[in-house]
Amino acid sequence: MAIELVPPAIASKVSEQTLQYIQRLLSHEPEATEVLDNAKTRRAAVLVLLYEKPGYGLRVLLTTRAKTLRTHPGQTALPGGRMDESDASIVETAYREAYEEVGLPRNHPEVHTLCLLRAFVAWTRSLVLVTPVVALLTDLAVLKELKPSEGEVDIIFDHPLEAILEPSLSAPEPLVPPNSEHWPSEIEYYNYADSQWSWMGGSTYRLHRFRSATAAIKGLTADVLILTAFIAYDQQPSFEWFAPGQFTTLKETLDALDLSAFNKWNDAGATGSTAKKPISLE
Repeated sequence: MAIELVPPAIASKVSEQTLQYIQRLLSHEPEATEVLDNAKTRRAAVLVLLYEKPGYGLRVLLTTRAKTLRTHPGQTALPGGRMDESDASIVETAYREAYEEVGLPRNHPEVHTLCLLRAFVAWTRSLVLVTPVVALLTDLAVLKELKPSEGEVDIIFDHPLEAILEPSLSAPEPLVPPNSEHWPSEIEYYNYADSQWSWMGGSTYRLHRFRSATAAIKGLTADVLILTAFIAYDQQPSFEWFAPGQFTTLKETLDALDLSAFNKWNDAGATGSTAKKPISLE
């Protein structure tokens, strides 16, 4: 792994401790795969926007999707969406979507791209490869300019990144009450559910759920944040990251994918079948 020097524009604006985390992210090299070069592959990006709050460590910007949306209404998400033909790169996709959803200024001098993570597979009505773009905001005044896009985003909030590895660290946060609509569980900070997918070679997927200030952080959003935190803090989560037999790389996932079975599952959903569906990654 090549060691990247932290630019002075970043180094002078974060603590010595946070500087170590940023160094690791800057030096991260994502898993490469030739499928990302396939023009026919549907692509999307999410922006993992980090910032340091004095006394609170690294935080990550999150949103809750508008309740009026057709897919995943009210769920917690990272800003992001599908790649447009006009986007010059997947990085541009992430920033464009963040501008459209929360009003993050584009090409802002205080927003620094740190790295890309390996792509994740999103199982929606089609197969989409989602690339997380990790960035650092070094001027908290920008947060005051953010505004939820009407019809897309209901709430903008943040969560401590380290609490993704050790969920109990979220205890001081204004978390939603237990046994409530947004956290229907007595378990205080974290739980999970495993689901076996026949169209993925019978593999098991572990859906992580983290209690937050709004809806639970789960699915694809949780997966992206676990990987981000693992890289930044260079430590394993306090819980079991993967289910027994779960694929842990994009290559393993795509190699095992049975597209015919996946399409049958999608067709069953479109026709209103009551056949059991796997847990969504979104």
